Amino acid sequence: MTYQTPEGDAAGRPEELTVPVTGGRLAVLRWPATTPDAPVVLAVHGITANALSWGPVARLLAGRVTLIAPDLRGRAASAGLPGPYGIPAHAADVAALAEALDLRDAVLTGHSMGAFVAALTAVRDPARFASVLLVDGGVGFPAPTGLTPDELITAVIGPAMQRLSMTFPDRDAYRAFWQAHPAFAGSWSPSVDAYIQRDLVGHEPELRSSCLIDAVRVDGVGLFAPEVLAAVHGIPLPARLLWAERGLLDEPQGLYDEQRLKAAGLDRERVPAEQVPGTNHYTLLIGEDGAGVVARHLLTAAGLPADRLG
Repeated sequence: MTYQTPEGDAAGRPEELTVPVTGGRLAVLRWPATTPDAPVVLAVHGITANALSWGPVARLLAGRVTLIAPDLRGRAASAGLPGPYGIPAHAADVAALAEALDLRDAVLTGHSMGAFVAALTAVRDPARFASVLLVDGGVGFPAPTGLTPDELITAVIGPAMQRLSMTFPDRDAYRAFWQAHPAFAGSWSPSVDAYIQRDLVGHEPELRSSCLIDAVRVDGVGLFAPEVLAAVHGIPLPARLLWAERGLLDEPQGLYDEQRLKAAGLDRERVPAEQVPGTNHYTLLIGEDGAGVVARHLLTAAGLPADRLG
């Protein structure tokens, strides 16, 4: 397998390292702060994403914190890690990462599935973290009845599941595939390009996504497990949810709205939640405006002024 080397931007080229976890070593990207005693943010990506999905946020943080983001097992440079997969396995990997790097009072954040991983990690291993920021994820609902596992996964992540079985003749073709995605219209940048290119493995003319279908299938079904659904309601740390106005395909209905959050029983005093207008599920993290909101909340959570972004 071959992996695209991350492209540097205003935040600098991230360092690449690995840490020991069950079954091997987890690949990790680290954007170091400009001062050695700066706060640390540990960031977890979504179900078919990779660590470079946090690149736009890292650029805006501009070295005021150290941002650490793993490739979860079954994705990108961690694709070679064996199962078992699932949200508890990812939470164990995140806890092992925090221990390996001796993190103290870090801000823990996650996007989409990564928010569920962050919530469960905070419940299971809260000692190394100061607070949690959930980005368009972490609040779940019971699974619809009568669906097969693959139907359930497709209902959760839509066309992203189909992409995992596709091949592409070259990197330009993969870029064009994503640029035609309705959620990415108007939000392309060098950081986004580096993120999607990191996903590609293999050789031309048969490049494909690094995401292992078996891992995605187990993870997607696992989002409906009772322990995972309960995690957001038991986070023992200060926590906040940011949710996108629009959905995975930029459709008007996002993953959350006020009615859905109420139906999920989210205690808004324990976990304040706010909509980020003008964003969809992806652009809340990779779009300029959405990444700016996320970066400001991370700086505030880290105890730093958030009135000026890079």
